[in-house]
Amino acid sequence: MSHRTRVSRPFPVGRWLLIPAALMALMLVFDTSTLDFWFSDLFYVPSDGFVGRHSFFLEDILHDRVKQAVIVIGVLAIIGFVLSLLPTRLRRWRPELSYLVLSLALATSLVTPLKQLTNVPCPWSLVQYGGTEIHTPLLSARPDTNKAGRCWPGGHASSGFSLLALFFALRDRFPRAARGALIGALALGTVLSLGRTMQGAHFLSHNVWTLLFDWCICLLCYRLLLYRPAVAAHNVSQAGELRHEAA
Repeated sequence: MSHRTRVSRPFPVGRWLLIPAALMALMLVFDTSTLDFWFSDLFYVPSDGFVGRHSFFLEDILHDRVKQAVIVIGVLAIIGFVLSLLPTRLRRWRPELSYLVLSLALATSLVTPLKQLTNVPCPWSLVQYGGTEIHTPLLSARPDTNKAGRCWPGGHASSGFSLLALFFALRDRFPRAARGALIGALALGTVLSLGRTMQGAHFLSHNVWTLLFDWCICLLCYRLLLYRPAVAAHNVSQAGELRHEAA
């Protein structure tokens, strides 16, 4: 086998696509409203509203600054990819950089069209929390009196969960760093999700959907762009050797 043929570490792609797909199916079949309201009630005070609604830390730091930081990571990935097209040391990282650009772009851009399609109101807009909108399950028709909502899936959570792409970009070359990236992305996404729930901007399930979407996007991009199991890599190597002999 040619030393230039990269072989990926084994990864059960099908299993780790089936699990989130099954979870999404369960969330569609079984209404999560009871769990959502129970969790949001923990952060709601009837006389004052959601405890984090006017929090400087949750809004300015955890929301705005973190989002800007993730944008910077995306921009750096784009710059790195462009430089990898030139005769620089980044050439060897071109596959990973192209993967990062694509997966980050898809994971963060999917949210907006889904929000516009589903028109789900935010918790702070619901009558249960002092608003005027009526809550309905995800696939149910929205009442005519309802204003168009923009709260499903969780948009800010994708700032954290989209960084799952770093795990897949690193796992074949730097497994330990990849595990750290995985833990970091899950932790950041969870913290961002909790912050927005405390503000009344999202239900728990909104952010779980974001996690599942981002995981599937990052995994599918990894399978298409980076994953090279031993058998496939061996075939690629043999084909290269045959071409070399024929020349």
